[in-house]
Amino acid sequence: MPRPVNAEKRAELLRQVVHHLQRHGVAQMSLSPLAESIGTTKRMLLYYFGSRENLLAQALAFSRPDAHAMFDDVRDTEGLRNAAHTLWEAMTVGEQAGPIRMLLQLLSLATTDPEQYGSTAAETVEAMIGPIAAAYVRLGHPPQQARTAATLLVSGLRGLCQDRLVTHDVARTDAAARRLIRDAVTAAD
Repeated sequence: MPRPVNAEKRAELLRQVVHHLQRHGVAQMSLSPLAESIGTTKRMLLYYFGSRENLLAQALAFSRPDAHAMFDDVRDTEGLRNAAHTLWEAMTVGEQAGPIRMLLQLLSLATTDPEQYGSTAAETVEAMIGPIAAAYVRLGHPPQQARTAATLLVSGLRGLCQDRLVTHDVARTDAAARRLIRDAVTAAD
């Protein structure tokens, strides 16, 4: 009979993996050097996560903003505005400011190596768009229009976040994010 997975050990390994990927990036992630860097073995990583791809997917899921928590209670345009601002802050100054780099790397890698990174990147994008589109639907938008609006908001904020990471221009990117959110919420009226 296989022994049960130690949930605490697994969670700690995942935190260490995320920290490592924030410092060293996603592109060259290899299990043996990763394991050595965080003080474990490749075998243990495979035991807890199954595969390199599954480990990467779980690290991204663990580290991304929780769009459901931010958008599931949206019932009016003011709630949508507040949730969008909360998302922007989480991406740029909150606890997600570091992990967002991993997401941006993954999306870039998916464009050049879709076979290896495409499905994980698509799942990560959908994890953000789905809850936001659902908020737009609750505000009365048809589903396809809601997905379009959510895509504009998510992709726009993600692009501004990347701009901010590259240029360090906080004032300009914050102003652009406020305008994007205002326009996205105005479209929801």
